[in-house]
Amino acid sequence: MNVLVEDLAPCKKLVRFEVDAPAVDEAFEKVTKDFQREAALPGFRAGKAPREMVAKRYEQDILTEVKKKLISETYRQGIKDQKLEVVGYPDIEEIQFAKGQALQFAATIETAPQFEMPEYRGLPARRDVATVTEEDIAKAIEALRNQQGKFENVDHAVEENDFVVLNYQGTCEGKPITDWNPVARGLTEKKNFWIQVTPESFIAGFAPQLIGAKAGDKRTVTVTFPADFVTTEVAGKIGVYEVEVVEVKKRIIPEVDDAFAKSYGADDVTALRDGVRRDLQNELNLKQKRDVRQQLVTGLLGKVTFDLPESMVQEETRSVVYNIVSENQKRGIAKEVIDQQKDAIYAAANQTAKERVKAQFIFSKIAEKEGIRVTDQELNLRIVALAQSYEMPADKFLKELRSRNGVQEVYAQILHEKVIDFLQEHAKIEDVPELVV
Repeated sequence: MNVLVEDLAPCKKLVRFEVDAPAVDEAFEKVTKDFQREAALPGFRAGKAPREMVAKRYEQDILTEVKKKLISETYRQGIKDQKLEVVGYPDIEEIQFAKGQALQFAATIETAPQFEMPEYRGLPARRDVATVTEEDIAKAIEALRNQQGKFENVDHAVEENDFVVLNYQGTCEGKPITDWNPVARGLTEKKNFWIQVTPESFIAGFAPQLIGAKAGDKRTVTVTFPADFVTTEVAGKIGVYEVEVVEVKKRIIPEVDDAFAKSYGADDVTALRDGVRRDLQNELNLKQKRDVRQQLVTGLLGKVTFDLPESMVQEETRSVVYNIVSENQKRGIAKEVIDQQKDAIYAAANQTAKERVKAQFIFSKIAEKEGIRVTDQELNLRIVALAQSYEMPADKFLKELRSRNGVQEVYAQILHEKVIDFLQEHAKIEDVPELVV
């Protein structure tokens, strides 16, 4: 077997393989004997048919099996002999194959990047030391009050901070806004639209013009669309809205008393405040940890530069784009709006993908050097936890994971986390006191 390796691009090679004619004929002979042992031809017991008859009867099947076997075995051995670390799948091109002739084929492959590992122990990071203040607790309790807020209709005219339910139709230069942009349906017409009367609600300057109106009143509201308005076709232009006030509402929120505390599982207001303090401190601690870990990863990635396999970046980019689009759809963003931003989404996803793929190679080397492994128990526990989060039986979730090679993804995720744990354990972290203003 002869193997010739040619560089095509960074992380991309063309590998040419050649197997001499005697080895090809030997493979034909072996495969033919295998077929002969299993063949059942008319007039002969299984395995007793003459070799020549079997070879003729199964000529095409034998040819296919020999080619598959030779190419597979030669490829694996050649890659091993050349010490090539292949990522993804090879693109095989057959050049020559026939009985009595040398086999020649080529494989275009992508390989893992070669790079010098940077120093990863003792990475610097700054940790902001923060504590929960009385103001933080007050804001959190106010948020809890708002969660229990109820809306009640009022008879008085609209006041600042009231909530108004209204119907409207919008035009720009006398034309419905959908004439300017067909997907801007929400800017053109809405029924039973809720808005709080603040200066920036909906479109800046819209809501304050409702002050003084009562349920059943109609008003003409004029606004100037901002220069950076998302619907660029009307940016900087004047919009005119015919508005009908349907209802005027006040938001009633409960008092902070022991009954309120009990609604959140606390015995009294003091216990509620203590619980809120603990929750806020846990959130601060988690934020500190995330910030430090992000600093470590960013610092490590910035220490080394190397080329990345194109196919891995493309695959990861597709995954990130899918997640971004799915998240936007969950937030109710229209498909048309997402399509308008597809170039920006792809660019952001591609950058994220490059960072992830780069981290994958660096983290893999750190794990190998430091003996960091993922145990079967860790993997099983994570899969069970994921199944519970998706409200699926664990066995069904595992089956679905295996169908899309997802188990390896979960393994890689855990390994990634354990490597960052290692980096954090060996980092030089400086505590930065909270600034007092």
